[in-house]
Amino acid sequence: MAEIALYVDPVCPFAWVTARWLLTSAGDRHTVTLEQLSLAVLNEGRSPDDAGQRAMLTRSQRIGRVFAAAVRSAGPGAFTPLYLSTGTRLHPRGPDLDDESAVAAALAEAGFDRALVDALDDPGYDAEVAAAHRASQTALGGPGGSPIITVDGHGFAGPVLTAPPAPNRATQLLDALVTVATAPEFAALQRPYDGPPKLG
Repeated sequence: MAEIALYVDPVCPFAWVTARWLLTSAGDRHTVTLEQLSLAVLNEGRSPDDAGQRAMLTRSQRIGRVFAAAVRSAGPGAFTPLYLSTGTRLHPRGPDLDDESAVAAALAEAGFDRALVDALDDPGYDAEVAAAHRASQTALGGPGGSPIITVDGHGFAGPVLTAPPAPNRATQLLDALVTVATAPEFAALQRPYDGPPKLG
């Protein structure tokens, strides 16, 4: 059994694909926790390349605050249920999706006070988002985006999935990941990919 932590930004569609695969494939063979990462914090001080990226970073900042508010209110265990309820509304993201309505519905579904939606525009939660992000970077050992994974304390950028694996391959993929992640000599493996992912 491996101890696995996956650090995700709730607005990242690649992380959403990875998280669903990981939670489904781990079953009771591995312990999986989801933790917060912030693409907005990661990109502080940088000028986004286009309007789409600027919008995504704004969503990262605002929605990240709601997750910090939920964790402050209910403890670390609040992250995963809120992530799952929010993710079904954010991914795929339609052009007319309203963040406030989506987050309010997700809070209600996950059993949180709907008033936490006010955290979207409350910079009082920014320090907690930044602290969670720093923890993700410490886990990796350097700067990295969403997602970041640790397996028995060994941190890696990714895994990035461009689509959910076929059911007969999903568990095999996790077994392979655990094997390479726990090999002391293994450092990195990556190939080019395009987005957004196919959410399946």
